[in-house]
Amino acid sequence: MKAGHRSILLGVVQFVFNVCIYGLIMVGMIAHPASGLPPEWRPNAPLRVSQPVTPLTDFRLRKTVRDAELCRSALLAHKVEARALPPLLATDTCGIANRVSLSRLGLASLAPVDTSCATALRLAMWEAHSLQPNAQSLFGQDVVRIAHIGSYACRAIRSDRGSGTRPSSHSRAAAIDISGFTLADGQILDLKRDWNESGPKGTYLRKVHREACRWFGLVLGPDYNRLHADHFHLQNTGWPICR
Repeated sequence: MKAGHRSILLGVVQFVFNVCIYGLIMVGMIAHPASGLPPEWRPNAPLRVSQPVTPLTDFRLRKTVRDAELCRSALLAHKVEARALPPLLATDTCGIANRVSLSRLGLASLAPVDTSCATALRLAMWEAHSLQPNAQSLFGQDVVRIAHIGSYACRAIRSDRGSGTRPSSHSRAAAIDISGFTLADGQILDLKRDWNESGPKGTYLRKVHREACRWFGLVLGPDYNRLHADHFHLQNTGWPICR
């Protein structure tokens, strides 16, 4: 290698090295509690459901749901009623690893349901940052109850053609099916009845459906197929589908 080329190569290597070191220093400063940044802007700060949403929220949420202790701490801090249960080990493909019995999400109650902590936390984010703000905007009141048709079910994926062979995300409680909402004044927003309604009920359901895609990896609703005519299928991870 010629001396000139060697000098250029060494210069490039030194530049890249300096950039990497500078980047690590900056990340360390940002992550440190004494940085002065609000916790929602610090990647290592504990996730809190009530914190404002920032570009770091997705990263922090993914980190939190992978850690059983962090996940449960985030739920407790938001006063989510999610009682820890022993893991459910049914078969090689069915069970709930980080299992909770969920009965309240912030301002809204729901019939107790066994699910995973990851599903419960994603629901809590949806409730706090979509269900309640939209209910206040459109109806001037809170959602006080969330109707569901279950989370855990040891079964295969179902389609218009029948059951397949691959385990459903429900077989690990990595999904939940939501069928409607009740407002503080007793109004019921029923997905099957009100999805195509042209007034505020239909507007609300379509808006929270779209915004569920912010918190779940795969979201299916009445426009997807007849099997989802009466509920939202909210799945933690999977193909990024929002229909």
